[in-house]
Amino acid sequence: MRNFDLAPLYRATVGFDQVADLMDRVLAGEPAQNNYPPYNIEKTDESAWRISIAVAGFGADDLSVEVRENALIVTARKAEDDTESRTFLHRGIATRAFERRFHLADHVKVTGASHLDGMLHIDLVREVPEALKPRRIEISSQKPQDANLIEEKSVN
Repeated sequence: MRNFDLAPLYRATVGFDQVADLMDRVLAGEPAQNNYPPYNIEKTDESAWRISIAVAGFGADDLSVEVRENALIVTARKAEDDTESRTFLHRGIATRAFERRFHLADHVKVTGASHLDGMLHIDLVREVPEALKPRRIEISSQKPQDANLIEEKSVN
């Protein structure tokens, strides 16, 4: 595997340390994550997404969706049932407990979650505050105002 030097990224950007750290972790070859349960991430609008997770065998009461410290955490715990009294010839529907984490970018909010036909759908949207949106600065052609500068006195 190739090693990438991200030093130029650090020199050319300010405030993107989290992105660079994420790239470092991905390129370092972290061990493969568990792929259970399968999920899709789709872009539904310019600043909106939907995460769909296959949760066959789990009811809405077995699932938990939580946002904590810019992370979306989906957990499932199947309530105790009578599987011991049943005999399965084939058991292909996995109902083992899981926890799936998704790192959310700044200003991405969860707007809702629904459980339908064995799928858990979580809708997200990016809501950038007005203070962070781009604004145009008018350029004046007049002489700049003199700042009130305090000159340092030399110590003899």
